[in-house]
Amino acid sequence: MSGPSGVGIGWRPEIAGFVAGLPGLRFVEVVAEAVAPAGPLPDGLAELRERGVDVVPHGVRLSLGGAEPVDPARVAHLAGVVAALDAPLVSEHIAFVRAGGLEAGHLLPLPRSREAVATVVANVRRTQAELPVPLALEPIAALFDWPDDELDEADFLAEILDATDALLLLDVANVHANARNRGGDPAALLDRLPLERIAYVHVAGGAEHGGFYHDTHTDPVPAAVLDLVRELCARRRPPALLLERDGHYPPAAELRGELDALAAASGHPVVT
Repeated sequence: MSGPSGVGIGWRPEIAGFVAGLPGLRFVEVVAEAVAPAGPLPDGLAELRERGVDVVPHGVRLSLGGAEPVDPARVAHLAGVVAALDAPLVSEHIAFVRAGGLEAGHLLPLPRSREAVATVVANVRRTQAELPVPLALEPIAALFDWPDDELDEADFLAEILDATDALLLLDVANVHANARNRGGDPAALLDRLPLERIAYVHVAGGAEHGGFYHDTHTDPVPAAVLDLVRELCARRRPPALLLERDGHYPPAAELRGELDALAAASGHPVVT
């Protein structure tokens, strides 16, 4: 599979100028729902493509874990964005965002049950049938476990990936958050995940509130998450790493520092 490499950053309109000025940038990720396939690309994305920077669409509204089948219009939109960006792959979440016709507006966790595995697998296969590129699945951060869980996190994910032959978008910040909030050893989880399926990796910051660690994407990447990046890179060839920021954007020097820290932790070339 030809996919992203090196260190990248989530493209957002608020930091488009900063992203455009990164000389060693190899890839970015854009929220798929922010792109209109039939219209002009958002300012800056076309120029990045012309530079040879890979642009990966990241979906947030398919609801792959929902009991209802995926909406064909949303799948068609995702496929259209892939074509418009000439993307090497596309990613979405193992989560649900709607039920009974109601939109939650958030990525909600699934019970780790056999029934949930079957639901996700069916929706992923429906989606894959319409996509011209591979699909990578991202497990989300969650504050709680469902009481009717039948599988642990590693087995739940492995069963879905094995049944669909999908790729893995591993978010090490989510691994850290889940270990803090729900118990467990994040490094031990890495040892049980199918790391050979990784397409690329998310890295983001978070903060403590009310006794829980929240994956905010608005705070600096903590040292513990960078340590997990090192743990991951010690277990396999360093994958492509993407810095996620979704608000409270710091000065450019601080963003460069976070990108440089990812490069240092992984051995990838710097992009700044």
